[in-house]
This record gives sequence, structure tokens and C-alpha cells, in this order.
Amino acid sequence: MNHLADNWIDRFQGLRGLPADIRADLKSGSRIVSVPAGTRVFEPGQSADNLLLLLEGTVRVQHHSATGRDVLLYRVHAGESCVLTTACMLAFENYSAEGIAETAVTAAAIPRKVFDELVAHSSIFREFVFTAYSRRITDLFTLIDDIVFQRMDVRLASRLLELANAEGYVHATHAVLASELGTAREVISRTLSEFHRRGWIEQLRGEIRLLGREGLEQLVRSV
Repeated sequence: MNHLADNWIDRFQGLRGLPADIRADLKSGSRIVSVPAGTRVFEPGQSADNLLLLLEGTVRVQHHSATGRDVLLYRVHAGESCVLTTACMLAFENYSAEGIAETAVTAAAIPRKVFDELVAHSSIFREFVFTAYSRRITDLFTLIDDIVFQRMDVRLASRLLELANAEGYVHATHAVLASELGTAREVISRTLSEFHRRGWIEQLRGEIRLLGREGLEQLVRSV
């Protein structure tokens, strides 16, 4: 923990250029927090009181739809900030989605007062905040485009390739994949059955083994 507290600012490229006085204010006004895997970091209706800059781990940000489905919006990885938190802090609004720690997470928590002061008085910090914000907004528009316009078999093939480890295994249930792609579990099950019929995958308990990576890659390239 100590080594994270000492040099965490330099883990974020956009903050490395902060002058010594602003850097000191940011460090003294923030605190390092850690939560175990599975912790709900924030939830709908909760106020955004701290901007979290992730030092270790991954946070999954998802929205619970009116139909009862959890739709993955994005993941926050080490070296990144949460755009939803940024938006809520700037607009003084409560969260409309939830963030779940997928792994053990360590982050620098910047309280609203410190955040507001730095955004107002430091052009470097302000640029860091809005650059991250704009990049994530672009990602969200891509997600919307995928959900509305791209075929589910193509999206699932792409996600399997993305999630597979070096041995070709994807550790995810049908329900998890449905949440990843914003669809129903039954749709995922049907599509995986077709992939299995084509010899591209093998379905195991709680995981999927890729047998025909070339076929999946060709499907993704076909659109």
C-alpha cells in the first residue's frame, strides 16, 4: 500500500505534468482506498462524492434495464477513471448505474471539494478529466452502435476472442456473456450452440473453450 500512496500520481500520464504545489494539494487531499472483489463501489441513487482513479484491479460499470437485464457499459482498469463518476460530479447528480469490483481494487479517492478546486484552477488536471471523459463517451457511442446495428453472432464471436486467455478458455457463464452484450441468456445459448455445431467452441461447466479461433475471426471480419 505504501508504494502506491507514494507515487500514484505518476501512474496517470495526464497528471505527470502537474506542478509541485498542485501535486502536493492532490496528494494531501486524496486517500488510498481498497475493496475486495465483488464489492459494489457505487449504485443507482447514490451521490458521487469521490472521483476514483484506479491503481489496481478492474471495476465493471453496468446498467440494470427495465426488462431486468444487466447491460455492461464499460470497465475501468488500472490507470483509468470512471466517466460516470466524472459526469455525476460535474452535474451534481446521483449515479444511474452500478459499479462492481470484478477483482480486488485499490484506488485514489479524490473528494468533491478537491476535485472542484483542481478542475477550476489547474488546466492540466482539467484536461486530464475531460480527455478521459471524451474517450469514454466515444466508447459508449460505439457500444450503442453495436447493440443497435451489429449482429449478435458477430458481437459474441468478438467478445469470446477478447475474453479468451492464452490457452483459449473463456471463464464465463451464458448469463455473464448475456450481461456483457446486453441481451438475453437464451440468445447467447442459441448462438453458442451454433458455434459448437460449427466446431468453433466446446462448452464446459462455467467456461468455453475456443477450438476454431480462425472461424470466429473470419465471422468478425465478415461484416
